[in-house]
Amino acid sequence: MRSGRFLATACMTLASAAVLPAQYTGPAIAKGVTFEQKLNAPVPLDLVFRDESGNAVPLRTYFGDKPVILSLVYFKCPSLCPMSMHETVMSLRRVSLEPGRNYNVVVVSFDPSDTPAMAAEKKAYYAKEFGKPGFNDGWHFLTGSQDAVSKLASVVGFGYRWDSGTRQFVHAGGIMVATPEGKMSRYFYGINYVPADLRMALVEASQHKIGSPVDYVLLFCFHYDATQGKYTLAIINVLKIAAALTLFLLGGLLYLLMRRDKNNKPQPALKELRRLG
Repeated sequence: MRSGRFLATACMTLASAAVLPAQYTGPAIAKGVTFEQKLNAPVPLDLVFRDESGNAVPLRTYFGDKPVILSLVYFKCPSLCPMSMHETVMSLRRVSLEPGRNYNVVVVSFDPSDTPAMAAEKKAYYAKEFGKPGFNDGWHFLTGSQDAVSKLASVVGFGYRWDSGTRQFVHAGGIMVATPEGKMSRYFYGINYVPADLRMALVEASQHKIGSPVDYVLLFCFHYDATQGKYTLAIINVLKIAAALTLFLLGGLLYLLMRRDKNNKPQPALKELRRLG
């Protein structure tokens, strides 16, 4: 029990320490554990995994026309992975986009001993948590060989290691977003994922093929901060909008003043009548 508590605390530390600047020394347990952003890196779509039904499927099965949320976990994880998965499910549940129609979620176990049966069990569990249409078509739980897992983790920047003392994997927490073509687009660290950030990341990764005009305005006002793994307010863009709005209002005010001045100006005939009178 004590070792379990220690590992849970260590995993929470890793979830936040993954994005610390290089000058900070991480905890000893985090040695060899990284979560590096590799934006625009191509996902190896030819890698073959097993889906929850045991079928051999290349990663490209889930790419092509929709953005993809990618999550690397392992199904026997006692702490960090379940927390990350729960937050992913609940955050996407609050996003008004439908999995399978607007985006896909690909959950890959980096433990080669995990099986398709375990993947099917996890899918059934989180389907109940999600509780909305599209889960079965849009969420995919995969297992694979050590070679396939290592290659995928290396390309997307996810470093982890086996800890013989606790007999568990030590890893960071987070999820990633890839474009329909298979290019890494956005990274979200830790275990708390803001639904609005996930929606903007999906809209941006889809090159505005999903979402609404409001989303496009928000993307103009907010920019992705790679150092924090989230969207922050873009002051310059807000100032541009404010300046344009100010010019529009001033133009409208000048137009109204000119019209009022014209309407109040006496007509020549009226002037003559006043003079004769």
